[in-house]
Amino acid sequence: MATATLRRSDRRISPVFLGIAAITAVAGWAAWTGFAEQPGFAVFLFVTAAWIVSLCLHEYAHARTALHSGDLSIGAKGYLTLNPLKYTHALLSIVLPVLFVMMGGIGLPGGAVFIERGRIQGRWKHSLISAAGPLTNVLFAVVCTAPFWLDALDGVPVTFRYALAFLALLQVTAAILNFLPIPGLDGYGVIEPWLSQRIRRQVEPFAPFGLLAVFAILWIPEVNVLFFDAIHAILDSLGINEFQSYCGQSLYRFWTETNAVCSVGA
Repeated sequence: MATATLRRSDRRISPVFLGIAAITAVAGWAAWTGFAEQPGFAVFLFVTAAWIVSLCLHEYAHARTALHSGDLSIGAKGYLTLNPLKYTHALLSIVLPVLFVMMGGIGLPGGAVFIERGRIQGRWKHSLISAAGPLTNVLFAVVCTAPFWLDALDGVPVTFRYALAFLALLQVTAAILNFLPIPGLDGYGVIEPWLSQRIRRQVEPFAPFGLLAVFAILWIPEVNVLFFDAIHAILDSLGINEFQSYCGQSLYRFWTETNAVCSVGA
């Protein structure tokens, strides 16, 4: 197996990741129990930390799939430790996604791990490597929405319920944006191995601007409405209504005035 060539330190979970996971757990406990004086601050810490955890798992999924597909350089780069500080573009992968969550409640995808594609043979392997990241967001969304579609919300405090709803919204938006077949996003990485060399060469110069183009388009009010209508339709099918995700975002943005209805419910 490919992992047999790895040093133990190459796959040891980073203390940085464990710290972020601990913050997620403590903040989640505070949101659940009402321990925090400001429930919005507890929701903010819980959702932000959980979002970073999901970003780390997203990149880990890319790296782990690449490792088993033939790129044995992954371990030495530190990508299997779940340490976000090891990523190629920490700004794009961690800082910007968190800022976008704070500003607009959008799960921004980010590219972080450098995979030596020349070491990997077979189109299906290349496609699977690209798909592994957003599939992790899909799995994360399933976990967040499980209490809703399993009708298992009895005893779940409203504040924590709202936090889960908002976190689920972030995961769904991240999965959808990542799966768009646009250069620079994972969706394009899935189909790229099946395109002709001529098309790849023509598209390659646009890859650095793909994500910027997506968000420029999302700034168009009509497109933004259609996009979030689709997001809320998916969430609604999973048992989360728009009011719950809205209140989750409202509590998350604790530095702004929280909607009175959400405050009473929380």
